[in-house]
Amino acid sequence: MLNSETVLGLGGTVDYEIDWDSTVLEDLAAHYGIAVSELSTRHPIATERDLVVSVLGFLSTGAGGERFVASSGIVEAFAARFTSRITLGGTGVRAALAMEVLGVTSTLHLVSIDDHVRRLLPPGSSHISSAPHDTTDPHLIIQFPVGATVRVGDVLLTAAHANRLIYSNDPPNQMLQLSPELPAALASASLFLVSGFNSMQDARALDERLHQLCDALDCLPPGATVFYEDSGFHRPEFVPRVLAALLGRVDVYSMNEDELENHLGRAVDLLDTPAVEQALADIRRLVPARHLVVHTSLWSVVLGPDAGRYREALLGGILMASTRYRFGDGFTLADYEGMAAERLNPAGARVAAGLRLSMPDAVCIPAFLLDDTSPTTIGLGDSFVGGFIAALRRGRAV
Repeated sequence: MLNSETVLGLGGTVDYEIDWDSTVLEDLAAHYGIAVSELSTRHPIATERDLVVSVLGFLSTGAGGERFVASSGIVEAFAARFTSRITLGGTGVRAALAMEVLGVTSTLHLVSIDDHVRRLLPPGSSHISSAPHDTTDPHLIIQFPVGATVRVGDVLLTAAHANRLIYSNDPPNQMLQLSPELPAALASASLFLVSGFNSMQDARALDERLHQLCDALDCLPPGATVFYEDSGFHRPEFVPRVLAALLGRVDVYSMNEDELENHLGRAVDLLDTPAVEQALADIRRLVPARHLVVHTSLWSVVLGPDAGRYREALLGGILMASTRYRFGDGFTLADYEGMAAERLNPAGARVAAGLRLSMPDAVCIPAFLLDDTSPTTIGLGDSFVGGFIAALRRGRAV
């Protein structure tokens, strides 16, 4: 039986989460003869050597990101070199797992399924799927701690920030077929999460899927909220097509700091209030959504004419992401509720105060001051989404 008050889509993944091991990376860099001058986060990943170059490129900047690889075999071979575990990913699935800790259930829309998915899906939620048969196309999930070091030749690379990386080749998520059950699920939904278009590879398929999704959105009852979570597009040239099709149908358009920088094409100093103000002004021109959310490690903001209606939801997202950061997958309701007593990050609080003065339609809340030595950096954005949506459901803020 469907639990359709909240529908979370559009795809889920099977993730191989590896344990960071600098020695393995150093050995691979030496084996492949990689030089620091080669490091890049933008080049195509057609071999394991390309993958190592990409991972080290991200490590050297401390940034996170998501990239396409030429085959799942590259993911399998690389993951086999590390200690790893199997988990579920995808924004909707991780959001659902977070929400269930608060007693909020949902219906998940999936595009692939296998025994791992059946075993690990949140037990209180239901699902619909467009998959005609079982498939497994794992995503490689890498998280590195702040201060992680890897020697490449004579140079010691050191991560300035803890972050996470995602590498995948996932045909079902690349095609993102919609279930014929989706319109019926949406007919009784008060909130619909849209995510996953970032994985698509074919322009014609993308246009077809966007058209089908818009038809399904027509089935939502009046007053339903459509929440769109941005992600790192494997083909950035597809972003304008998605914006053109969906911006007029989306109530809340959300992105993290990496996606903000990807849209802007430049780095943003999150502690420089004038730079943040300019970045937010620029992103509003590029993504003129009704309400725009930017969630970062230092502060989160919602911009728009009714931003105040989302204040509690914004706080709920921050609380959920912070709880996952500290406690990982096994966090409890008590962990979530206790997070609210943590001290706010004073640097983030200064930026939030500045934004409130300079941007009257902004609601900005600073992050908590968390200095955990072994944080979880995987799924923080997904957990933010789950916390935001759960707060809407629990408080009926919208």
